[in-house]
Amino acid sequence: MKYPIITDGQWVQPIRRGYKMACCDCNLVHRINFRIHKGKIQLQAFRDIRATSAKRRKRKRKNKK
Repeated sequence: MKYPIITDGQWVQPIRRGYKMACCDCNLVHRINFRIHKGKIQLQAFRDIRATSAKRRKRKRKNKK
């Protein structure tokens, strides 16, 4: 899966459920859900172990070349 490159401070319009975000430094991937609860925006984040492993493997192969 490709992850969009986002610069510091850039606003992003995520999808409501299952949005995935990866850290450019450590390649840790989070799956994030959003909702509006009592008029306030909330987010719920989970580490995505499988996506993180895949992204780190891909990075490792890329660095070996």
